[in-house]
Amino acid sequence: MEGEQELYYPHVASFVSDRLVHLYTRRLGQNAIWCPEWFRHAEALSRLDAIWRAWEHLRLDPATGMSVWWRDHADPHMMMLLSPDGPFAGCRGKHTDYPIPPLPVEEPPAGLFFDQRKPHLRGV
Repeated sequence: MEGEQELYYPHVASFVSDRLVHLYTRRLGQNAIWCPEWFRHAEALSRLDAIWRAWEHLRLDPATGMSVWWRDHADPHMMMLLSPDGPFAGCRGKHTDYPIPPLPVEEPPAGLFFDQRKPHLRGV
């Protein structure tokens, strides 16, 4: 696609191991938890992928790109990931398959939502 920027990193794992873990140096313990096998946690994988993709886009902005990246992307996601109640809560320095069930949900009433992929059918 024309105008598409070339990625600096080939994938999120390369970004995490080459850049992110060196930018986010933290004393791990009760208040900050990290799993070396972060890729085994769906939430972590999704958040880290979002951090990487934002970095890839914002790195090309020489004025405020990195500031925006830290403020709007890296810090909020990493705060959640490193949180004692975050996705790594059971890991404590090594990966553990910590069995946390998904959030409970109930089926919404029929007709409350419509297929967003077909907005022309709204109200049918």
